[in-house]
Amino acid sequence: MSEAVNTAEELEAQLPIPVGYRVLVALPQIEETFDGTDLLKTDTTKNQEYVMSIIGLVVDMGDQAYVDKERFPTGPWCKQGDYVMFRANSGTRFKVGDVEYRLMNDDSIEAVVADPRGVSRA
Repeated sequence: MSEAVNTAEELEAQLPIPVGYRVLVALPQIEETFDGTDLLKTDTTKNQEYVMSIIGLVVDMGDQAYVDKERFPTGPWCKQGDYVMFRANSGTRFKVGDVEYRLMNDDSIEAVVADPRGVSRA
């Protein structure tokens, strides 16, 4: 018996809903080959790139994210749909379908990134 392929709607329904001050961030898909080559990356290399990712897309936020006026006197640091930068090991890592996500605290976001295509780890 073949494994059923989940539709986008089924995958979206499987995403956890952030609670409290948590932010749900989707990580970009990791390329199968090294830049400018046909050389395939090993599964270990791809996994390390996921683990060390520092850029993601804000998918959802808990209802308490950025509401503490003492900690965030100028308001939210980001919003749904923003690309953001965070520390490599921030948050709880998990996958839904082929996409890796991080569930992290609102204050783990370190920057909003207008164009993430040119950003990489140093």
